[in-house]
Amino acid sequence: MELKTLKKTEDKLVFEISGINPTLANTLRRLMSAEVPTLAIQTVNFIKNTSALYDEILAHRLGLIPLKTDLKSYNLKEECKCKGKGCALCELKFKLKAEGPCYVNSSELKSKDPKCIPAYQDIPITYLNKNQKLELEATAILGKGKKHIKFSPGLIYYKFYPIFKIDNVSNTKEVIASCPRGLLKEENQKIKVTDIERCDLCEACIESSEGKITLTPSKDKFIFYIESWGQLPTKEIMLKSLEVFEEKLDEFEKKLKKAK
Repeated sequence: MELKTLKKTEDKLVFEISGINPTLANTLRRLMSAEVPTLAIQTVNFIKNTSALYDEILAHRLGLIPLKTDLKSYNLKEECKCKGKGCALCELKFKLKAEGPCYVNSSELKSKDPKCIPAYQDIPITYLNKNQKLELEATAILGKGKKHIKFSPGLIYYKFYPIFKIDNVSNTKEVIASCPRGLLKEENQKIKVTDIERCDLCEACIESSEGKITLTPSKDKFIFYIESWGQLPTKEIMLKSLEVFEEKLDEFEKKLKKAK
């Protein structure tokens, strides 16, 4: 197995991985999106709400605000020593108090843990007119994307690595112009592919070249995209998913031995 980083920013990671099959590639994708826990607001207690929005609409908006997550400081409720009753190790309290006229943004959510705050401070929650008030207390917990999308750490997807075979093409300019992503260029009177990782296998070049170009997806090489929604860094999402994978394999091994 080989892994090569193609692009890395604060909230996006693109890497090329080879030596695995589609089954394992999809397993990694599902682990990252559905099994990596993050913090999200679960319950909201409204003390006062005279805004134009109903309590349930505001609660829904609050639940979808991504919260920076410290996985070392919090436990899943089902794995906590309090046995799910709720304590400082599995719950994080937020408070919000605002009076109009003003826009109420995610920055108004205050917690006692400076590490776990809204990932983006300018997410609009509602607008308060003059004399309108909003006061609430919210409780955030760790959860997984397989239970609710609000716990998913980001958008994770992959595509098959494209394999090009280019023969002598007579209508070079036409073929180059046919690529919607502009990946083809002419070099020494031949067509070359640039930024191959951006190819989406649309096959427009095959049609315009009249069969002089063949394009097939690799069966053991993939390009992965991890776009974090802000709760966790992309590298931590990947490492945590591998940790979960190892735990699941260990559990499977134990049950398999018992079955004998």
